[in-house]
Amino acid sequence: MKINLGKTELIHFVGIGGIGMSGLALIMNGLGFKVQGSDISNNKNIERLKEKKIPIYLNHHKKNIKKSTILVVSSAIKKKNTELLEAKKLKLPIYTRGAMLGHIVSLMRNVVVAGSHGKTTTTSLISGIFALAKLDPTIINGGVLNSFGNSAKLGKSNWCLIESDESDGSFLKIPFTYSIVTNVDEEHLDYYKSMKNLKKNFSKFLEKTPSLGKAFVCIDDKNNKEILKKIKNKNFYTYGLAKNSNFQITNVVQKKFFSQFNLSINIPGNNKLIKKIKIPLLGLHNIKNAASAVAVSFSIGITERIIKKALSKFKGVQRRFNYLFEKNNAIFFDDYAHHPTEIISMLDGVKKVYKKKEIISVFQPHRISRVKNMKLEFSKSFINADTVLLCPIYKANENLKLGFSYNSFAKLIIKNSKVKLIYIKNEENLKKFLKKTAYGEKIYIGMGAGSISNWMRNLKNNI
Repeated sequence: MKINLGKTELIHFVGIGGIGMSGLALIMNGLGFKVQGSDISNNKNIERLKEKKIPIYLNHHKKNIKKSTILVVSSAIKKKNTELLEAKKLKLPIYTRGAMLGHIVSLMRNVVVAGSHGKTTTTSLISGIFALAKLDPTIINGGVLNSFGNSAKLGKSNWCLIESDESDGSFLKIPFTYSIVTNVDEEHLDYYKSMKNLKKNFSKFLEKTPSLGKAFVCIDDKNNKEILKKIKNKNFYTYGLAKNSNFQITNVVQKKFFSQFNLSINIPGNNKLIKKIKIPLLGLHNIKNAASAVAVSFSIGITERIIKKALSKFKGVQRRFNYLFEKNNAIFFDDYAHHPTEIISMLDGVKKVYKKKEIISVFQPHRISRVKNMKLEFSKSFINADTVLLCPIYKANENLKLGFSYNSFAKLIIKNSKVKLIYIKNEENLKKFLKKTAYGEKIYIGMGAGSISNWMRNLKNNI
């Protein structure tokens, strides 16, 4: 469906507090559209929208959309939402975030970052390079960039850097010139129903690569490998540790405050070695994210000097292994890892550089469905931790039955990850426990996509 937007429309965002929805609302507001929105509670994303004088309604109610002419709906919104039902009754045009985003950026040169993990960091790394190259891109990211304190920014050029959202299949609606596929993992199977369908959608995504563009795909990922073998459109380059990569990572060095690597480039008409690329990030997964950022930037003609300088000065993304504070020699960090693959990658990086520290994962599982479907995978993912402080599941509005006792889940983690495990009942319980135990050569990492970030940050003045 073609969207014909006039600047007289009043566009209402249902679930505007989400990182993706708030980012799109900010961009559309910057372009001169009249936007407003609603959500169930206040958060930092909403505070950033209020700073731009965007009207926000807390709680969903049909009167909120009384003057609205268009609805944009978050993928997290249920079909029985009162505003959605009222919009249908009023016969208002209703669009998903992905559909609206696709039309807004349709006239730009887009770099779209797709994949199950690493999208936010990768988009952020490219943003830093493009900014230093003075390309001034529009940025729509899934996390807050520390460099400008927001998840979205309206640029003056026709370049746009976008973190895609695969949760509802809408990433297929975003046109792109260049794309990156970091990996394909068991995520959003509530929507796709099977890995086969998920891979099929990524195949469709890569088939869309235009002749004057290029896709960059991590060949280290087994699902990516399978997809690449089957697609007909071979307009892609590969990156990774594999020797047959077009952009091969070599000479990896990992330290506490930075990682370093070389990138061997082997593409038609260009063989080159970029030495000693340094990033202030931890872990092999972030080295791969940086390699993809280099690959895209190099391919569009940004110089090696600018690429290396931008990466070395990268200021990071909120909730990606962020240092919080130190107390009695114990160090506290906050991380977004909420999937077994992310937990394994992050803890592997920590173990490699903090060899003498006792590693304690403060883990808050996110979504009942994820724990239910990936019980075994989660139980094996803490092998590089010494202790797990297991918090209650952050339900994210899911009202499902787990189907097994939480105690049996805890026992499985102890058995398969060979760790000590302590069950934490709530935030207050975490504070009390850490008041007694947070000292010495320990590193505490808050992990999850729910309220655990606030719990960890609140510890500074409470232990």
